[in-house]
Amino acid sequence: MNITQHNAVTIHYRLTNQQGELLESSFEMEPMVYLHGAQNLIPGLEKALEGKVAGDVLDVTIDAEEAYGPYHDGLRQEVPLAAFGDIQDIVPGMRFVAETEMGQRPVQVTEVLDDTVIVDGNHPLAGQALNFHVEVMDVRAATEEEIAHGHIHSHGGCGGGGCGGHGECGDNEEGCCGGKEEKQGCDSHGGCGCH
Repeated sequence: MNITQHNAVTIHYRLTNQQGELLESSFEMEPMVYLHGAQNLIPGLEKALEGKVAGDVLDVTIDAEEAYGPYHDGLRQEVPLAAFGDIQDIVPGMRFVAETEMGQRPVQVTEVLDDTVIVDGNHPLAGQALNFHVEVMDVRAATEEEIAHGHIHSHGGCGGGGCGGHGECGDNEEGCCGGKEEKQGCDSHGGCGCH
């Protein structure tokens, strides 16, 4: 079966940057399962997988525009320490959700000064071309429920491990991911093309 819209696709992947540094790999873990055509992957990776079949192996470089987009200097801001309320011990790498003119936006602390904190609303991989080594393990038709929910359900939950999931699974199968419908990345990079 070829990978097309509304297929459940299982892949193993290795993600490196342009310097060849390994950013993430699923080969030592469970493979990633995602719903093709539901914007669960970065656009360039999803395009590269279109039409592939189980057993296919591909190496592809995704330009920044088709990955996490260009880096925007305007998304890096200096915020008064007082804006963090009573949160103690703010350190670089911490993530928060900030209220902006465009609604809520995730930001990461990049620097802590005496009275201010530098936060960055760019994705950690914004502005970078990414190299993927992908092995297609399985392709099947998604269920009507998976299509309606926009993500794959597996083992009584959702997401299928790895970063193909739409959100973290809860114990409540009735509400699918326990009512959580946030897209997320796998690790500090949000890698593997999760969108």
